[in-house]
Amino acid sequence: MLRWTITFVIIALIAAVLGFGGIAGTAAYIAKIIFFIFIVLFILSLIRGGVKR
Repeated sequence: MLRWTITFVIIALIAAVLGFGGIAGTAAYIAKIIFFIFIVLFILSLIRGGVKR
């Protein structure tokens, strides 16, 4: 999932450099959403792993 975030950030950066503001903004927004989902799932897996011990 973190790989998808990095992919969308790279797409956003390339689109911003080339002047495609709408695409850059959308890709950055998608990357932000995926990153927050990744963080939530990571924290939940840490909690779940700590409880199982």
